Amino acid sequence: MSKEQEELKAINTLKRLAKRWPKTLWLFSGNGTLYVMRTGKNGERIQDACGLDRNSIVDTIDIPNDGGDW
Repeated sequence: MSKEQEELKAINTLKRLAKRWPKTLWLFSGNGTLYVMRTGKNGERIQDACGLDRNSIVDTIDIPNDGGDW
């Protein structure tokens, strides 16, 4: 399998996951770490002044990322 085929396969896997991603979870990218976060009772993204509520962290995912805005 070529590099391009592997990349396309990975992208398609993420797209399939996005279709079934629970509404109770969201992703936060900060300082090069990708966090899986739990939403609040009303589905809101709970954030503190720094943008990350440590009590809402469920897990981290080791995928290179950048938390900056465009």
